[in-house]
Amino acid sequence: MHNSEFQRINLSLSSAARGLLGDIRFHWKTNACLIPSRTETRLSLKSVKEIYLIGVEENLSETGKPTFTRWQDIEVEKMSSHIGRQFLVGTNMMLARVLLKKDAHVPLHSHLNEQIAYILEGSLKFLIDGKEIIVRAGEVLCIPPHMPHEAFALEDTIDLDIFNPPRQDWLDRDDAYLRAEARSSAEG
Repeated sequence: MHNSEFQRINLSLSSAARGLLGDIRFHWKTNACLIPSRTETRLSLKSVKEIYLIGVEENLSETGKPTFTRWQDIEVEKMSSHIGRQFLVGTNMMLARVLLKKDAHVPLHSHLNEQIAYILEGSLKFLIDGKEIIVRAGEVLCIPPHMPHEAFALEDTIDLDIFNPPRQDWLDRDDAYLRAEARSSAEG
């Protein structure tokens, strides 16, 4: 595979997170990670500093060609005083970078999308299925489709979310639950 086949996303990835990615079929010999979707997509770990999304051509864009994007080139959409987001959309997946200030609250919600949340910096407290789960930098949480959940930022946090299929409500900007002003984590 040539570099022209990759979409580059800069982030740090700990060896612990790489181990967790084994749940989505990480292949250590080829540095490829298969993520189940309607068409094959591979997540390739070229180094601890870079992740490349490699995909079947029709999987990366509507035009059938790979796309290259830098987070710095995507405007941060302000959802509230405490939450901002950026996202990229492929044919079958969405990758979102969610920026949360300390005490930000993502209200209880559910969606038909499977979600994988990887915390790059900071920590989030999730309330899921009657349980409290704290996810810290370098840790990954998989949330099944239709599972009600909410999150509280315990500190300033950068969260990388993968959704399959892409969040149509986000594309349509029909996501009022995220646009409400943040509540303190002490309130929720």
